[in-house]
Amino acid sequence: MMKVIYDNNLRIFNHCNGDAAIDLFLRIHQKLGGKSELRPVIIHSQFVRRDQLDTYVKLGIVPSMFTLHTYFFGDVHVKNRGMQQASFISPMNTAMKMGLRVSNHSDFSVLPLDPMFIMWTAMNRTTRSGVVLGPEERITAYQALKAITTESAYEYMEEGSKGSIEPGKLADLVVLSENPLKVEGDAIKAIKVDQTFKEGNSIYKRKD
Repeated sequence: MMKVIYDNNLRIFNHCNGDAAIDLFLRIHQKLGGKSELRPVIIHSQFVRRDQLDTYVKLGIVPSMFTLHTYFFGDVHVKNRGMQQASFISPMNTAMKMGLRVSNHSDFSVLPLDPMFIMWTAMNRTTRSGVVLGPEERITAYQALKAITTESAYEYMEEGSKGSIEPGKLADLVVLSENPLKVEGDAIKAIKVDQTFKEGNSIYKRKD
């Protein structure tokens, strides 16, 4: 399947959860001469290893990580994979420091489609039982916001029209009840969308 995609000069978004799956993808990608300019995406990159991230940098791979798992399934990962490996799940801070453009997603409808909660999990990495998985992989509110806006647009090669509020771009944006870069602690999870705009037109207003 990857050969068909690459022979037709198409982009690939490949779901790889474990490091063995990532090894398989990277091996086939290199064998087929995958093009970095097509920004191949490895969705989840969940149990990615540091040496694999080095290869991402070399090959221009874009990781789309999944920090919601730290909260919803983190305790299970500790039980099944051990604390050391579970603590490196979705290592956004390490990947960003290496220069990778990292997005963050929800895998809806597997988990809730809630951008503010996605940001919270990336910033806190706390499991449902209260265990912190890899505190060194926490990122700032600004980094977490970029991961669901500008970096997501980059992942889809739509950074010229989406991802940030700039002249000439589509006015696809939301008005929030609070500034996610200024609230403290868990307050970010309570932020609501007051209004949504699509290409400059208001398509939603919160009533409560």
